[in-house]
Amino acid sequence: MTSFGRKTTPELVRFVVLLLFALGTLLPFYWIMVTSLKTRQEIYSGQLTLWPKALTWVNYVDTLQNTSFPRYLLNSFTVSMSSSILVLLASILGGYSLARYQFKGKKFVLVSFLATQMVPVMVILVPLFITFGQIHLLNKLPALIITYTAMNIPFCLITMSSFFQRIPVSLEEAAMIDGCNKFQTMSKVVLPMMQPGIVATFVFAFIGAWNDLFFGVMFTNSESAKTVPVGLSSFVQKFDINWGQMSAAGIISLIPVVIMFAIVQKYIVAGLTQGAVKG
Repeated sequence: MTSFGRKTTPELVRFVVLLLFALGTLLPFYWIMVTSLKTRQEIYSGQLTLWPKALTWVNYVDTLQNTSFPRYLLNSFTVSMSSSILVLLASILGGYSLARYQFKGKKFVLVSFLATQMVPVMVILVPLFITFGQIHLLNKLPALIITYTAMNIPFCLITMSSFFQRIPVSLEEAAMIDGCNKFQTMSKVVLPMMQPGIVATFVFAFIGAWNDLFFGVMFTNSESAKTVPVGLSSFVQKFDINWGQMSAAGIISLIPVVIMFAIVQKYIVAGLTQGAVKG
């Protein structure tokens, strides 16, 4: 076998493997999109069709006009955005402290944060449910905001700490020699260099809150407080499943996430790369 052949064969195998992986990943999204564009009669006809025989947008219109799904979208956006901002603020302050200061018990704090990621969700569910019931937060969005904030802070804080460790302390010292105080050093020197890490941390917290179903089901039961994942599950009824509306709602729920990733993609890649180099 020639050297050209030896080089070409691994590349071809890699291409085929990646192509199959991409097809396997995109196939569910394609099928949901196709189903959302079919009529109810075609969906329940029992015939497998790769494209709608009669293209229709009725499922999208019904989902947005005749269901509470727009309310679910607003609730999910409110909860995800609020918890992500709180997580980001806590992660910036806590991550900077862990990266720059030496204090007694620092290793214990780090181990404690890591240990929280190993605790099964079922262990904390009952205490949270009882607590939220006693302070009258069940069926209210603040219960989800508090839960998602507390669940995401440990991992995001440790991740943000690794980003801070990559910024040389000499840059902060030089800024302070030039007359900057601690706040000015953070806002004008450190945080601008932390943009990839900040964006990656924010997106991680946002997606985690946006996609969560478990806590949404446990803590919300009223239509006014349901989030998107809980709202999607409501299309599954006792004697029927509205596949058309469920698929349309699934596609609609993907739009905010896709737009976010399209806008901040370069920051996410840079942030994840930086975080992977040094922990």
